Amino acid sequence: MRVFVTGATGFVGSAVVKELINAGHKVLGLSRSDAGAESLIAAGAQVHRGDLEDLESLRSGAAASDGVIHTAFIHDFSKFAENCEIDRRAIEALGDALEGSSRSLVITSGTGMGELVPGQPATEDNYNPNHPNPRKASELAGVSVAERGVNVSVVRLPQVHDTRKQGLVTYSIALAREKGVSAYIGDGLNRWPAVHLLDAAPVYRLALEKGVAGARYHAVAEEGVTAREIAEAIGRGLKIPVVSKSAQEAAAHFGWLGIFAGRDMPASSALTQQRLGWHPTDKPGLIADLGKVSY
Repeated sequence: MRVFVTGATGFVGSAVVKELINAGHKVLGLSRSDAGAESLIAAGAQVHRGDLEDLESLRSGAAASDGVIHTAFIHDFSKFAENCEIDRRAIEALGDALEGSSRSLVITSGTGMGELVPGQPATEDNYNPNHPNPRKASELAGVSVAERGVNVSVVRLPQVHDTRKQGLVTYSIALAREKGVSAYIGDGLNRWPAVHLLDAAPVYRLALEKGVAGARYHAVAEEGVTAREIAEAIGRGLKIPVVSKSAQEAAAHFGWLGIFAGRDMPASSALTQQRLGWHPTDKPGLIADLGKVSY
């Protein structure tokens, strides 16, 4: 297939581009810069100029392709709700170009959207349109375009990591460096799910090739790594103290990260493994990769 990939030069998107090309697909990658275009050409992809807020460029890229994988997202979490709305509009624009066809649209969300019972792992079949997390906008947009007949599925991501980036943990490292301590909230037993970057990319390809319309898939290798383990790994890397903060101290210490820092967010990928035939490989886990970060 000729696949239009948004976020094609980003952390996750660039791995998806390589995964698709290695599987024999052709890639049309969205890029807003000359440097990004050069990296796409070097990877063996074609370039489509535009960005996440240029809705016409999204429509034309999708129209020129056999399927779409949407990984782009503006990772400025100080404007999280606003960026979730930008994502909603982007998904609806991609849907405009695919309406009336059988071509697949694979969009991105977070595993937290699959939470049903607090403390229990989020699962693929759980979906709450009234979820308090603003990221619900992406899945609401997916439902909206599906109602127009678009073949849409969702890949939900946990903390995606290698030794360069680790999802929200990357921001935790920067905060710990700034504050001089690596912190967790309370007993630190709340959990964050994780997956290695090179295990996440195949989930997108399989969702495109084998996915069922309306399905949600979890790219999860580790169901939950505790906040305390993460803080301790950061403390070792930066050679700084590891401390517990009370719930009352969390906002002052963590800033915007505080809305995530104390949440227990385990997630399962059992149904994804069963339905797509995907299985995490022997790639390093989150704590192992944190031990190799260049602090």
